[in-house]
Amino acid sequence: MCETLTPELVVHGYRMGVFPMADDDDAIYWYSPDPRCILELDRFHTPRSLRRVIRRVTFEIRVNTAFEAVIQACADREEGTWISDDIKRVYTELHGAGFAHSVEAWKDGELVGGLYGVSIEGAFFGESMFHRATDASKVALAALIRRLNERKFMLLDIQWSTPHLERFGAVEIPRTEYLARLERALEQHRRFAD
Repeated sequence: MCETLTPELVVHGYRMGVFPMADDDDAIYWYSPDPRCILELDRFHTPRSLRRVIRRVTFEIRVNTAFEAVIQACADREEGTWISDDIKRVYTELHGAGFAHSVEAWKDGELVGGLYGVSIEGAFFGESMFHRATDASKVALAALIRRLNERKFMLLDIQWSTPHLERFGAVEIPRTEYLARLERALEQHRRFAD
């Protein structure tokens, strides 16, 4: 359990292969799943139906224009959330420091989906996503992959596997392999935002 969560501590944790989550009582715990789930950037699978949505330009994609709204939307879940007020505070501070980023899907001037995560050197750590319109979070995920590939990132950590992410090619790897990939990614200087 972590008593005081700070941006510096969170960045250090990611560099060590761990990440924080709050439990039902808002206590912060650190996790390092084994196996660890990643999305291989060069093998991302875009389902045919999503390719059609992207081609129709149904959504406007923006980066880092509504970070606080994205993290709040990710926290507003009916089934409960690990995104406590402390998590929101620290990740908002990380956003201000240039580490945390949002990829947003907008439609008719309204934020309808998106995701947020943390970027450190050549690694991106996906944290959470949400949607208020069909396919909005999927389009944001595809935009994230495109951006990471364009900027030559090496690792997209998504922590745990879900059936939703498996559709896009998510794979589980042993923690030892994850830590080796993380070490290599952290040796690469990459910038998520300009």
